[in-house]
Amino acid sequence: MTSLVVQTAFLGDVVLTTPLLAALAERHGPLDVVTTPAAAPLVETHPAVRRVRAYDKRGTDRGLTGLLALARALRAERYETAYLPHRSLRSAALAWLARVPRRIGFHDGWPLLYTEVKRRPATGHEIDRLLALADVKPHHQTPPVLVTTLSDRAAAERVLREGGLAAGGTFVALAPGSIWGSKRWPYFAELAERLAARAAIVVVGSGDDRELGEAIVGTVGRSGGRAVNACGRLSLREAVALIAKAAALVTNDSAPLHFAAAAGTPIVALFGPTLPSFGFGPRGPRDVALGVDDLGCRPCSRHGPPRCPLGHHHCMRRLALEPVLAALEETGALHRRD
Repeated sequence: MTSLVVQTAFLGDVVLTTPLLAALAERHGPLDVVTTPAAAPLVETHPAVRRVRAYDKRGTDRGLTGLLALARALRAERYETAYLPHRSLRSAALAWLARVPRRIGFHDGWPLLYTEVKRRPATGHEIDRLLALADVKPHHQTPPVLVTTLSDRAAAERVLREGGLAAGGTFVALAPGSIWGSKRWPYFAELAERLAARAAIVVVGSGDDRELGEAIVGTVGRSGGRAVNACGRLSLREAVALIAKAAALVTNDSAPLHFAAAAGTPIVALFGPTLPSFGFGPRGPRDVALGVDDLGCRPCSRHGPPRCPLGHHHCMRRLALEPVLAALEETGALHRRD
């Protein structure tokens, strides 16, 4: 029988669950996934996935009515096993209400609703911690996997072409946004201006980041460089396809970091209120994670609050431009040629 994975956390969490999906599929065959509508396209093309069910837990499926409706649909599938990497009551209740006979979750979730409880490692990368749910010993620095289609790659190429970037040309991608305001590094425009003489700039992000992208493009244009604002112009998979073409990505601690990890693109990740040691940092051979280490107020939360609780935002404002430029040099991205 087909197994089920319920993962309705943030986009980055879903991306980091893909090695678990692959490990389970290798053992049991392709499986079904319940995830958010935003994340569904990211996993529907994964070879380990048979079917994706989008659960709009904060929208059309919110509340007990939506939960029960999805549970009834899942019950009809007669799943033998449900894996629950997301340690939420809603996920645990969904598998229980769906009457999945074998329900596997972590000890720090809702163990009373599980039939098997696995200990979640307190340290290490989140990918490795999630693999523990299936008793899989991780390979060295197992990367996430996202699969783009020919259409996704064509859309990415079109945005670059419309922005005047030649096919195969070198560009650095910048991801200045985050749903958590305190995670946003304030110097992306200055970085783009310094880079403009050496590489084209492409700004990636959601529609909410469009104004940030326009400001960066304007700065680069005034310095005589080339820049494209792709914010809000691409689907998530198309954005992955674009990031895969970049010489490097400079990003806050947000979903594009994990997109780049899946694409194999070198990453310079900027951490403010959070820490890479939480398990969500980059770990590729050319990746660099930066942060201000001598602040007593850092970290201030697990996810990063909407704004700095102390009002000064030193964790990002004191992360200067020069170390970021040096980290980009370290990746080797600026030494590529068109």
